[in-house]
Amino acid sequence: MLLCRRAVKLLLLSSLIFFSACGYKPSSKYARSVVGEKVSTSIVISSQDPENTVVIKDAVDSAIIEVFHASLVDKSYADTNLLFSISPPTYTPVQYDNNGFIIGYRATIMMRVERTTKESKRNYNSRGTYDFAVDPNAVITDQDRFNAIKFSATKAIASFIAQVSAEGSRLSKE
Repeated sequence: MLLCRRAVKLLLLSSLIFFSACGYKPSSKYARSVVGEKVSTSIVISSQDPENTVVIKDAVDSAIIEVFHASLVDKSYADTNLLFSISPPTYTPVQYDNNGFIIGYRATIMMRVERTTKESKRNYNSRGTYDFAVDPNAVITDQDRFNAIKFSATKAIASFIAQVSAEGSRLSKE
């Protein structure tokens, strides 16, 4: 019992030393170095799918707060403005039943993000996918479509965040 406690303490101490000695930083630190402390977001409203544009705007704002740990502010006070636009979603059959009916689709969303600061402007492209099931020989319901857009857009936002974090990592090494 005593040996087990010592082993746990030793393991915790060695992992603490390792992470502090190697200079580990979470990706949010790198991302925040790129976007700054104050961020404004806007989204181009899709004429085909205006109700899902609101869902994507909420997901973007949530990611800014949770991942970048930045404040959402008005565009006039922001260090960075992010302009999001999405392409219409595409639905590709990915699974069929024994009779040849489609029972699974993959929704794909392409997202374009324009990051504007006082010094520069940069464009990012990201993609998000979401697989979902449908009943054989059935059409995609509005709820299926809504969820597919929401989840694939969330993955596209995560892809954008990874790109920004990588950019921040490269900048910190220079």
